Amino acid sequence: MAVATTQWTSRFAFLMAAIGSAVGLGNLWRFPFQTGQNGGAAFVFVYFLCVALVAYPILMAELAVGRHQGLSPVGSIKQLAKDSGSSPKWSIAGWVGTLAALTVLTTYSVIAGQVLAYSVMTFSGEFVGGDPSAGAATLSLYSGSAHAIGWHTLFMVITVFVVSKGLHGGIERVVTILMPIFFVMLAGLCVYALVTGDAGRAISYLFAPDFSKLTPLTVLAAMGQAFFSVGVGAAIMITYGSFLSKDENIGNSAAVIAGADTFVAVIAGLMIFPIIFAFGLDPAAGAGLIFNALPAIFSGMPGGLIIGGLFFFLAFIAALTSSISLLLSSTTIGVEQYGLSRPKAALIPGAIVWVVGVMAITVSGLSDWLDFFSGSVMITLGGFLIATFVGWAVPRNIMRSELSNTSDGMFSFWHFFCKWLAPAAVAITLLLGVDAKFDFGLAALLGG
Repeated sequence: MAVATTQWTSRFAFLMAAIGSAVGLGNLWRFPFQTGQNGGAAFVFVYFLCVALVAYPILMAELAVGRHQGLSPVGSIKQLAKDSGSSPKWSIAGWVGTLAALTVLTTYSVIAGQVLAYSVMTFSGEFVGGDPSAGAATLSLYSGSAHAIGWHTLFMVITVFVVSKGLHGGIERVVTILMPIFFVMLAGLCVYALVTGDAGRAISYLFAPDFSKLTPLTVLAAMGQAFFSVGVGAAIMITYGSFLSKDENIGNSAAVIAGADTFVAVIAGLMIFPIIFAFGLDPAAGAGLIFNALPAIFSGMPGGLIIGGLFFFLAFIAALTSSISLLLSSTTIGVEQYGLSRPKAALIPGAIVWVVGVMAITVSGLSDWLDFFSGSVMITLGGFLIATFVGWAVPRNIMRSELSNTSDGMFSFWHFFCKWLAPAAVAITLLLGVDAKFDFGLAALLGG
């Protein structure tokens, strides 16, 4: 297999794409409700640790694995395994990550479609007169499964179209325009929320932890959120790494990506929680928090139609830049492993995602199950496999050559965490979290 010749046109384009992939609904939608349901600041504290000690080293590993031969997630891992004298069956890690990405996208696209609909609805004033305490009524543009399927379809069509245009004609063009707009809008909305909402209570809620609220499920949720948000474990960064030049400093780039993503998650919390507390709402209201009460709140604010519309359009931008990356991994596999044209390689998995998304809309409980399975189990398992692969199956000298721009001390730190800490932390968290979810009795067996 030859090294891919397609590369990012600039470091800026790569960072905008990678940050755009990491910064998505995981920050604006999932992080606030996960924080609300899992103990507030205690969850945030564990989330920070998971990003720094687990997600960041795995992010470096995925970028390095992808750059080694410049292939798809499956091809990159298989070739690196062969170069290392290890079994090519390690390519299962690429398949697991790609499946995780597609499973995430099945529910992600449904939420993203709802976000786009709510942006239109808020700008048009459909929520005017709603009661924040009772939740906003979903009016003509999003009332019932038919409309939900329609917006889900529209979002998937946009995603497939962008990915089918390739790296330079589609992905780079979109992210280099939308991400700067995203950051300007995010900063403005955060300042607005802090000035007009209950900033003091929001800051305390996010940064004054009560560790008595920590449970195995909380830790699993925090690690799953770290993986979901940063974008590791889903083969995304292996794919983006495959387009990197050999002189790119992976350690520095990974730090920028993880740091920007974490910063946006915190800013998103500071944008949403002041408004929630100012109106006496429950931060643990769940996944529907931003759809149920916020539109009615925005409609009652001075200039709220514009502010609310911009908030949901901001979320749409974040969703689109992430959905592109979620579909890209399977598209590169289709082109490389099965010889498909890029449009067809994007359309086939996109159609599968669309079908499962329709099922998630129409089958009660399926969406919650898919969110837990993809966001907490599959992504976490994908991260475990990558950390184990680079820590144990790949010789240290091969990874050192890929991370040649990294200092010796940083490389030793990274290799230790990938070999020992990350696999152990992920495995224990995954087992105890799944046990707490399904009550298999593992905690009792271990004396918990």
